[in-house]
Amino acid sequence: MTESSARGAVDPRLLRRARATRAYLVAGVAAGTLTALLIVAQAWLLATAIAGTFEHRDLAAVGATWLPLAGVFLARGLLTWLNAVLAQRSAAAVKSQLRTEILAARLRSRGPAELDGAGLVSVLTQGLDALDGYFARYLPQLVLAATVPLVIGIAILTTDWVSALVVALTVPLIPLFMVLVGWLTQARVRKRAAIQERLAHHFADLVAGLPTLQVFGRAKAQAEGLRRTGEAHRRETMATLRVSFLSALVLELLATLSVAIVAVGIGLRVVDGQLTLFIGLFVLILAPEVYLPLRQVGVHYHDSADGVAATERAFALIDAAPLVTGSRPVPDLGAAVIEVEQVSVTYPGATEPGLTETSLLLGPGEMVAIGGPSGVGKSSLLAVLLSFVPPTTGRVLIGGVPLSELDQDAWRAVLAWVPQQPALLAGTIADNVRLGAPDAPTARVRSALDRAGAKQLDLDRTLVAGGEGLSAGEIRRVALARALLRIDCGGGQLLILDEPTAGLDAATELTVIAELRRLRIGTLLVSHRPAVLAAADRIVELAPAQLSHSAGQL
Repeated sequence: MTESSARGAVDPRLLRRARATRAYLVAGVAAGTLTALLIVAQAWLLATAIAGTFEHRDLAAVGATWLPLAGVFLARGLLTWLNAVLAQRSAAAVKSQLRTEILAARLRSRGPAELDGAGLVSVLTQGLDALDGYFARYLPQLVLAATVPLVIGIAILTTDWVSALVVALTVPLIPLFMVLVGWLTQARVRKRAAIQERLAHHFADLVAGLPTLQVFGRAKAQAEGLRRTGEAHRRETMATLRVSFLSALVLELLATLSVAIVAVGIGLRVVDGQLTLFIGLFVLILAPEVYLPLRQVGVHYHDSADGVAATERAFALIDAAPLVTGSRPVPDLGAAVIEVEQVSVTYPGATEPGLTETSLLLGPGEMVAIGGPSGVGKSSLLAVLLSFVPPTTGRVLIGGVPLSELDQDAWRAVLAWVPQQPALLAGTIADNVRLGAPDAPTARVRSALDRAGAKQLDLDRTLVAGGEGLSAGEIRRVALARALLRIDCGGGQLLILDEPTAGLDAATELTVIAELRRLRIGTLLVSHRPAVLAAADRIVELAPAQLSHSAGQL
């Protein structure tokens, strides 16, 4: 049995974490019970009218049931509408909550992302949109299937135990067949979701690399690959729908044969005088209503499969980044020494460590440069200090306190960081600089840009995501200005830089170096540029299997 099938039709994690699901199920059970009672009342009124007409030739019996029947029909219509509204609102609330939790998990992640941007977008959009059908069609029918047959079965049992016995023997055939269909479709639905993610990855990569592909004449070849992936997605979707339609046909056949058996038994006993026409009609009208909710559950089973696959993917992303944070306050970095003790990092699935037994000290106000060949683990060391990646072995002490015991949000609040590939968001240049200090006045934003060597950049210039239209050097200057502004506004006590002057000309590089020296706060940077290394108080050279220190290492 698979993990998803073991969880059942409603993932318990949805009940624990999505309040809207719990509220909806409670309301659904109440609405389902009321619907079943209305169905019994409807059958009773119809049987009364029809039996009175044929047995007593009394048309007045029909007239007496008009108003009650109209009330029953109206009430059932209102319940159906209310259930649909509740389902849509519940689906929207659950999707919003899951999206929030996925993004929160990604932000607090201390390891490499399980999905890239395209895969994450695919899960957050088309992936979770599968919950619309799950809540709007499958769950309402599941609730009705759990309440309506039970109530109607009791009504049949109190009037005709023989028909109730036939119903009790034939009803289990439908859920049994649904289990068989579930085993068959589960793998197909997962495969379709995987192909959809691969299609999203391919399309995002194609769009990002389109200029390069056009230069080298490879755009058409990539378009063909995109077409093949799309065709695979189409085939899997159609195969899943084929199974769904065939299963619906078989469910209809089972339900029809079951009702026919009940009807034949009722007809023979009415003719034989063992049943009155009223009782026979009452049971015959109710019999299809026992099977209808179960049939509809089978018809909408593919919505269940899509919804379960979506929740599994969502919870896999949420649970992959558990909230691991200490509670101890961050020491004053103006007086604290940062110690890295024999830290190694091995990424999941890797056979070789990304960082090997590295140790260093960073005193208050010091600028320490990390050098070494590419791939030796310089960026991994920064990721450990940023608390993005937990060390596999070793530890990091901040003023004598293990980094893992610090409140992670408070720790990151005192950091100013410039990554190797800075990210710019859609908005103005001023908006991007203010990411480090949202409430900073315009004068400080302008000053930070000037000190980062970006005097020529207009604060009000609008950028698209990624900073298209800016050069690599200009993007880096905006990122540097963001870090400087954070420090100016009191939010940064430790500056972490990854190739801070890459893409800058020599004059701008000297301007940036002078500004970094002026800050007089703890600075840890990675660089290959001689001018940057020369400006550092100390240089730590990393090697694949060992660490060697320059003269002056503590």
